Amino acid sequence: NQVLEMFDHAYSNYMEHAYPADELMPLTCRGRVRGQEPSRGDVDDALGKFSLTLIDTLDTLVVLNKTKEFEEAVKKVIKDVNLDNDIVVSVFETNIRVLGGLLGGHSVAIMLKEKGEYMQWYNGELLHMAKELGYKLLPAFNTTSGLPYPRVNLKFGVRHPEARTGTETDTCTACAGTLILEFAALSRFTGTSIFEEYARKALDFIWEKRQRSSNLVGVTINIHTGDWVRKDSGVGAGIDSYYEYLLKAYVLLGDDSFLERFNTHYDAIMRYISQPPLLLDVHIHKPMLNARTWMDSLLAFFPGLQVLKGDIRPAIETHEMLYQVIKKHNFLPEAFTTDFRVHWAQHPLRPEFAESTYFLYKATGDPYYLEVGKTLIENLNKYARVPCGFAAMKDVRTGSHEDRMDSFFLAEMFKYLYLLFADKEDMIFDIEDYIFTTEAHLLPLWLSTTNQTISKKNTSTEYTELDDSNFDWTCPNTQILFPNDPMFAQSIREPLKNVVDKSCPRGISRSEESLGSGPKPPLRARDFMASNPEHLEILKKMGVSLIHLKDGRVQLVQHAVQAASSLDAEDGLRFMQEMIELSSQQQKEQQLPPRAVQIVSHPFFGRVVLTAGPAQFGMDLSKHKAGTRGFVATIKPYNGCSEITNPEAVKEKIALMQRGQCMFAEKARNIQKAGAIGGIVIDDNEGSSSDTAPLFQMAGDGKNTDDITIPMLFLFNKEGNIILDAIREYEAVEVLLSDKAKDRATIFKGKMIPNYIIDSNLEIENMDQKSSENDSHKPTSEEAPSESQDAGAVSEEPEGGEESSAVGDPDPLSPARADSASVPMADPDPQSPGPAEDGAPEPACTPGDSQPQEQNTQTEASSETHWERRVSPMETILAEWSEDIEAFEMMEKDEL
Repeated sequence: NQVLEMFDHAYSNYMEHAYPADELMPLTCRGRVRGQEPSRGDVDDALGKFSLTLIDTLDTLVVLNKTKEFEEAVKKVIKDVNLDNDIVVSVFETNIRVLGGLLGGHSVAIMLKEKGEYMQWYNGELLHMAKELGYKLLPAFNTTSGLPYPRVNLKFGVRHPEARTGTETDTCTACAGTLILEFAALSRFTGTSIFEEYARKALDFIWEKRQRSSNLVGVTINIHTGDWVRKDSGVGAGIDSYYEYLLKAYVLLGDDSFLERFNTHYDAIMRYISQPPLLLDVHIHKPMLNARTWMDSLLAFFPGLQVLKGDIRPAIETHEMLYQVIKKHNFLPEAFTTDFRVHWAQHPLRPEFAESTYFLYKATGDPYYLEVGKTLIENLNKYARVPCGFAAMKDVRTGSHEDRMDSFFLAEMFKYLYLLFADKEDMIFDIEDYIFTTEAHLLPLWLSTTNQTISKKNTSTEYTELDDSNFDWTCPNTQILFPNDPMFAQSIREPLKNVVDKSCPRGISRSEESLGSGPKPPLRARDFMASNPEHLEILKKMGVSLIHLKDGRVQLVQHAVQAASSLDAEDGLRFMQEMIELSSQQQKEQQLPPRAVQIVSHPFFGRVVLTAGPAQFGMDLSKHKAGTRGFVATIKPYNGCSEITNPEAVKEKIALMQRGQCMFAEKARNIQKAGAIGGIVIDDNEGSSSDTAPLFQMAGDGKNTDDITIPMLFLFNKEGNIILDAIREYEAVEVLLSDKAKDRATIFKGKMIPNYIIDSNLEIENMDQKSSENDSHKPTSEEAPSESQDAGAVSEEPEGGEESSAVGDPDPLSPARADSASVPMADPDPQSPGPAEDGAPEPACTPGDSQPQEQNTQTEASSETHWERRVSPMETILAEWSEDIEAFEMMEKDEL
C-alpha cells in the first residue's frame, strides 16, 4: 500500500504539472521540455517531445493493478503523442524507453482485452505506433558494420541535410547491443522481420569483435571500423545491458547461440572482473590489470542477472556490499571507490538495486530482502520526496536535490518494489509469463514461437568449451540451490556486514579471538613496515602483494591462489583483516573536508589559494574561522622527524617540512616544541598534485594526539612548490591556514593596502567619480595612506612579476585497487583518503596587479599628486579586476 501511495504521488504530479512534457521537474512543479530548459548534454537525448514518462509508465499501471488509469493513459498516448518531431534522440534510450514502453503497453493491453473486462476497444494502436517508431530508428543502422549510429533524427533520419546527426563515429557497447528484445518483439508482433534482423546483425558484429584471448568487450567501439575506442571492460555503464540482453534473448527467443555467447562472456567476467564482493573494470587486452579503482551504480543490476543465470552466491555477496554502501549514504552514489567513499555524489533515483533485490527475494525467499526493500522505501520518502513528486539527489552526502525525476523512476522503481511485496493474489496476471526488458517493460514469453526469424548459425566462430558447473542451471531452482537451508543466504552475507564501515566494531577482540582459535600469523599488521624486506617476503608467501600508487600510497592486495600453501593463504587473510581494522581505527568518525592555504603577502594578496589536505589531530580550523596566519619558514631537518635545529627561524611561524620517514603526528610535535604556530607538510612524491590525486587526511599515530594544538595541513608536491618558489623569489611569504578561502576584505581588514583590494564590493563607477575630482579632493585620514600606497604600487609594478597558479578540483576517486582484499595505507606516513567535496577556486594572478609597499608618511598634497597622475592606469586595473572581484564574492558563498 505504501508503494502504491508513493506511485500515486509521483504519477499524479507528472500528469498534473508536466504532461504532455517528457519529464517532471519536481522542485519547480513543471514539465521538462527539450529546448525550453538549459541543456544537460547527453542526458537530454532521451527527450523527444513524445510524453516520455507516460509511455514509460504504461505497463507499470497494470502491474500495480491500476487498470482504469492504464486505459485512460493509453487513450492519451494514442491521441496526443507525435513521433514525427524534428528532434535528435538517442537510439538506445528511445528503444528501451519509448519502443519498449509501447510494446510493454501493447502486451498488457491485449492481455486485459482477452480477460474481457478492460480495453475491449483496443485494436493494436500502440503496436502501430511502435512499428512507426521502429521504422524511424532503422536509418541509424545504415553503417557498414551494422552497428547503429548513437543518435537519429525522428523526422529526417541520419544523413539528411537537416538531420543534424550522422557524424558520430563511436557508440557504446550497450547502446548497440541492447536492441534485440524490443526489435525482435516488434518483428514477432508484426510479422515484419527486418527489425530483428538488424538487431541480430549488431549483436553478431560485437561478438566477432570481442577480445579473443580474454573474451571481454570494451566500453565504446567505432561503428565503421569495429575498433575498440575504450578498451576497459566491466559490467557497469556502457556495457551492462549488452550482457543482460544476451541471456534474456535466449530466454525470449530460444536461440542457443545467445546463451553460448553469454556463458562465454560470463566466464570471463567471473575470471577477471569479479573480485568478490567488488566488480572492477579491467583492460580487455590485459584482464589481470584493473582499469579503474571505482565502481558505478549501474552495475547494481548484475546480481539480478546472476540470479537469472543461477549463480546465487556472488549475487548475494555483491548485493550485500551495495546495500552496505546504501546504508552509509542513504542512496547508492553514481560512483564509489573501492574503499566505499563517494566518487560521483549524484543519485538520479536509479532502480537497478531494487531490481536485484526483487530477484534475490524471488530466488531465496529470504525475508531479509523485504527489509532491504523497506529501507529503500523509507529513504525515498525521507530524503527524495518533495511536494511535486520525488527529486533526484544532487549529492548523497549533503542531501541536496536536483530538479529531475527521470521516466525510469516510474517505469522501474515502483514496479520492482511493488512486486517485491506483492502476493500472488495482488496480481491480476501471472508475471512469470513475461520477461523484463532492461527498462522493466513486459514482453510475453509466447513470442518465442511466433513469427520466428530464420537466422543462419554463426559457424565462423567456435564457442569456448567451459567447465563450469554453474551452467547446469540457467534459471535458478530454489529447491536445488537452497535445500532445506533458509540460513544459506545469511551465511554468505554475514562476512560482508562491516565491509563498508569506517570503524569496524570487532576490533581487537576479533583479532584475539582469531589468534586463540588458530595458529599465530607470522606477521601482525601493527608490526608491518613496507620498507622491511623480511616483511615483504612474508607477505609474498601469504599471497599478499604490495603496489606503489602514483600518489605515494601503497596498496596491499591478497590473492589466495598465489600463497605458498593453504595455511599461508589463511595467514594472509588474517593479516588483511587486521590491516583493515587497523586502517579503520586510524580514521575518525567524521572525515574532514579539504582545507585552504592562502598566500596573503606581496604580491599575491590572497589571490593564490592552494587546496590542502586536513589532519585528524591538532587545531580544528572549521572551529576557528579566522584561521592561523603567519610567515612560513623551512625547518631543519626538513623531514621534521627529530628535534628542530633552527627553532629561532621557526618560532611564531608556520613550519614547512617534507613528508616521509616518520609519522605526521611526530612532525607536528617537533615543530610545536620549536615554537611554530602551524605546519605544512609537502609531499615528497615529485609531480603529485591535487589536480590528479585524491586529497587525504593525515592520520594520527594511534596514540592520544590531544597534546598537538597547532593546525597541520598537507600539500601535494605541485602546490607545495608554489610556496617554495615564492620564498626563493620574495623571501618573506605570509600564508593563511583556514577551513576555506577568505575574501580579501576579511584578510586585510585593518591593514594598509589598496582600497580596491579591501573593498571587494567597490563599484568601478564610484572609483571613476573619485578619480575625476579636482585639487579640492580631500581624502580622509584613513583613505590617504591607502591611496598614496596605491599610486606607489602601480608605478613600481614590475612586468610579469607575479606567478600564476591554477589549482583545480581534487579528483574524489580513491586509487585503491582491491582484488580479493585490499587495504590502502601510507608508506610510511599513515593517511586516510579524505573526501574532496568541492574544488578550490582557481587563483587569477595577472601581470599588472599592484603591489603594496610599506606604509610611508606622506603629505596630503603628495598623495593627491600621485592619485591624479595615476587615474588612467587605475581605471584599467579596476576593469581587469572586475572578474576577480566577482569570483571572490562567489567564493564567499561556496565551500572550498
